[in-house]
Amino acid sequence: MTGQITTINPATEQTLETYTLMTNDEARDAVRGCHDAFLDWRLKSTKDRAEIIRAIGKELSNSKEDFAQLMTREVGKLIGDSRDEIDLCVQICNFTADHGPDALADEERDIPGGTGVVHYAPLGVIYGIQPWNFPCYQVVRYAISNLMTGNGVLLKHAENCTGSGLFLRDLMERAGLPKNLFTVLLIDHDQSDLVIENDLVRGVTLTGSDTAGRTVAQKAAEQLKKSVLELGSNDAYIVLDDADIDLAVDTCVTARIYNNGQTCVNGKRFIVTAKNYDAFVEGYTQKMKAIKMGDPTDADIGLGPMARNDLRDKLAEQVAESIKKGARAVVGGETPDRKGAYSPATVLVDVKPGQPAYDDELFGPVASVIRAENDEDAMRIANDSRYGLGGGIFSRDEARARKLASEQFDTGMITLNGYNIALPNMPFGGVKNSGYGREHGGFGMKEFVNAKSIYMTDQEAK
Repeated sequence: MTGQITTINPATEQTLETYTLMTNDEARDAVRGCHDAFLDWRLKSTKDRAEIIRAIGKELSNSKEDFAQLMTREVGKLIGDSRDEIDLCVQICNFTADHGPDALADEERDIPGGTGVVHYAPLGVIYGIQPWNFPCYQVVRYAISNLMTGNGVLLKHAENCTGSGLFLRDLMERAGLPKNLFTVLLIDHDQSDLVIENDLVRGVTLTGSDTAGRTVAQKAAEQLKKSVLELGSNDAYIVLDDADIDLAVDTCVTARIYNNGQTCVNGKRFIVTAKNYDAFVEGYTQKMKAIKMGDPTDADIGLGPMARNDLRDKLAEQVAESIKKGARAVVGGETPDRKGAYSPATVLVDVKPGQPAYDDELFGPVASVIRAENDEDAMRIANDSRYGLGGGIFSRDEARARKLASEQFDTGMITLNGYNIALPNMPFGGVKNSGYGREHGGFGMKEFVNAKSIYMTDQEAK
């Protein structure tokens, strides 16, 4: 353990801040403090919790520019994307405040000789391990739903956005959230295992790679604790024979480049039928080539740096390995000789099984364009992945596309003729190696609850 965390601006490679890691005793005391805060919070009505959550949304709006600038400095997000991220988090707070009390209300059911009551009781302290690609949203996504439920929340954020985690903690407390109820842990991976083992921690949620998911899920299972995992993906966007090609090209560029290509639900594999393949590749290549890369604080820039140099280097290795195995880079493909963790917009064709561009998640601005013989073959290729988080279908026949999405597409979230990241009123999550459990849409509020059965016997019937 180094004892410190140092954050670095990936656009300039300049040091931002240095933070001291907690000792094991400090981490244990922090968990205890969160539990103590939970004991009071659980007794508040859902309406009272909702009002504080709504206040958190207002404080996010008030602090939008400062928070956005911080996220861009820490992880290289385009400043416009950072601002949009805050807006989404405000929407999550408002949705949760509006619908939480009804979603968590007691349910009465008829039982023989009386009335059954289903009561949604909070579990306790929930531990979240979150990545760097959405420094605010990834945290808000699980934290707000669990606070609404009545749970306490711990956060181990990615080291390179430590400042964002602490900013969010202070913001929540300014909004009226009791101190320690949302606690940021400055700890390393070994200490994280100790947190999972702590008896006061009742559930674990992780957003990260499938490798990290296996490790955390195993550790949680050893302690008989529930986990929710939102893991990586290799999202397929299918361009069927009857697709609007201009719409498909424009949308698929956005789907690949959004957030500098570092989003679990970025479009990554673009599967195009033979009928449309040449036209799609031509149009897609032109638009990807035209993307301007540079300073993420410049509103005219379309692509900023990746979050860290090591992430850029890993992506470059995956591209090189794919090319070695037969893929071709028709745009980009080479790391620029410049300061900062920059990786260019890249388009790979001749992508086949056995290449990283086909099999693995390429977490950066690299698009894999795959040729399918027909619509049926396109759907087969889309499902030929160990992942299943998101995806899309382009077709002028919306009814048929909906049927394919419902019955054949083996993934968690599907957009027809468009691209969506996340919406507060729709469930978010995947299948296969993309994890399990759901967030958003009211589902996240019931992932970590004790659904109590209370049997009330009708005394008059005796």
